[in-house]
Amino acid sequence: MRRLTLRGGEEAGLQARIFARLDRRLSRNTDRPLALALSGGGDSVALLRLATDWGRLRGRRIVALTVDHGLNPDSAVWSAFAERTARAAGADWRGLAWAGDKPTTGLTAAARAARHGLIAEAARAAGARVVLFAHTADDIAEAELMRREGANLGRVREWAPSPVWPQGRGLLLLRPLLGEGREPLRAWLAGQGADWIEDPANADPRFGRSRARQALAAGTLAPETLASTTGTGGRSGSEGLIAVGEAAVEASRGVTARTLAAALVCIGGGDRPPRGGRLQGLLNRLRDGEDFTATLCGARITAAGAAVTLVREAGELRRTGAAPPGARLTLTPGVETVWDGRFAFTAAEPGWSVTAGRGRISQLSDADRAALAALAPAARGAWPVLVRDGGAGLVLAGPGVERRGLVAERLRLALDETTHEDDLISAPQWRNAMEPPIFPDRHIQTAGPSGAADDRGPQ
Repeated sequence: MRRLTLRGGEEAGLQARIFARLDRRLSRNTDRPLALALSGGGDSVALLRLATDWGRLRGRRIVALTVDHGLNPDSAVWSAFAERTARAAGADWRGLAWAGDKPTTGLTAAARAARHGLIAEAARAAGARVVLFAHTADDIAEAELMRREGANLGRVREWAPSPVWPQGRGLLLLRPLLGEGREPLRAWLAGQGADWIEDPANADPRFGRSRARQALAAGTLAPETLASTTGTGGRSGSEGLIAVGEAAVEASRGVTARTLAAALVCIGGGDRPPRGGRLQGLLNRLRDGEDFTATLCGARITAAGAAVTLVREAGELRRTGAAPPGARLTLTPGVETVWDGRFAFTAAEPGWSVTAGRGRISQLSDADRAALAALAPAARGAWPVLVRDGGAGLVLAGPGVERRGLVAERLRLALDETTHEDDLISAPQWRNAMEPPIFPDRHIQTAGPSGAADDRGPQ
């Protein structure tokens, strides 16, 4: 292995840059841990060492999370190496496994989604709000080259919500190495006498990421040129979003494509952004001043005059995986259960389930129907109602059942309204079950852009 070294000034400069990026985003002197995705590759080992040094100075505990995909005969050895490396650096460590059958096609994308899902669940279980990932400037350049060749990849941002839903609810990803090159990081590691894993898949031309890496290494394209075409997050001015509540999103006819895509996904409760052609078609109709109603991503968008409103399309509940089609979702006592990607419920006692109001509103009490009337008519059928076992009927709120709306907070994160760990909700903001159940949670004014997160294999 070729081992470069950094001079003392360069090494100090690297640490100073990473510390500054961590300081800009993260809290200090708190018992809440900071999660870190650790594959054992050079990038993640460098991030581990830098993050644990920062944590010792800033009063933060690091929990390293390693995913064994079960795709390489040496994966167990790699996990063991990652554990030793994490503990030697002073971090806690958790091993995670992608179990079950693997797909025969789309394996890379499936592994990426599984990795993010496992890491998100483990981070939330540990009490973390932020997960560190070790993407570098080289990863940005490789992804951009892959996009130019037709790959469907989102753009990597320094600070972005977890791309998996609902496992990643309330979690943000921080990539403090985005401004650094892969080789200088390995030179820094070598100067410390550190070891890391070189995954042979990174040189396997069967994989698009590997081909892009080889093209860049051959000098056919300059990484800095490609990297400069991709943003690392941040706001870029008014995006046409006016307000958001639990039941509806309001927008202007000048809403941008990225903001409209984020609003559609969040209000629809899913995790897949709309395809470009259909999204552009909606934007064209909005900007042409057309009045219409359409459905995309499980959300109904209605344009009438100057008003543009998005609500969950009740009819879509029957064909999505977010909620059991036409069925009730049983609540397990003491366990937070996400329904339709839009609400989180926790019941203190057994015997409760949740379903959509469509076709059931007439079974509610007069008081509940009056409360539901506060919503736009199009939003009522997709509103959750509680069912009590034993023939107690349907209610909007039940004793001992807590409900938390997820749409407003999710959209706030997607639109870069949160710039620091302290901006995240400090504790679940449950609405008391006996309080009036329908009121907007918050307002967002002219929020910035959103974008899908991208990831790559162990580095």
